[in-house]
Amino acid sequence: MPIERFLSMRGKRRGWYVAVTLVVALLLVLADRGGLLVDAGDDFARYDGKTFAVTRVIDGDTLDIDVPDGDERTTRLRFWGIDTPEMARRDPARPAQPFAQEATDLTQRLAQGQRVRLILEPHRLRGNYGRLLVFVELPDGTLLNEALLSAGLARADDRWSHRHIKRFEALERDARGQGVGLWGGRGKSRNADK
Repeated sequence: MPIERFLSMRGKRRGWYVAVTLVVALLLVLADRGGLLVDAGDDFARYDGKTFAVTRVIDGDTLDIDVPDGDERTTRLRFWGIDTPEMARRDPARPAQPFAQEATDLTQRLAQGQRVRLILEPHRLRGNYGRLLVFVELPDGTLLNEALLSAGLARADDRWSHRHIKRFEALERDARGQGVGLWGGRGKSRNADK
């Protein structure tokens, strides 16, 4: 084989290797940011049954606790098994959903500055955005997830199985029957169905 042909083939292979390496690196970065590369055993051992201080309430079903998570100074939590109305967003612009402020206010009132106990489900520890999925136990033993459902400020989210799924569905049914929060007043016509 002539040297020119050998060098030409070698250059093409090198370009192919570089392209594949870049694609693999990009996929690893995306998987890491999505929480897919987190060692589930580490998260479970680190958080389950442990108590942490709430440093910031983001919205009705999302808050931060006072422990670093990777490069972040705090760990972001997403409540298991419920979904509260979304607050307004700037980018992309979207108005707040009915009862979003009320859900956020209740979470703020019950959890801000409190030490809460986290309860995890071992089969799914992180959500789509890398947030830790938790049941949040308040200092009095109440699950914050349940308090939001009972107040009619959250829907039971049955997309993934969890230990409290039947209880959460019953709490939502009770709130609907009582016509509280989302199920009564200004939110009923827009949010009556899941």
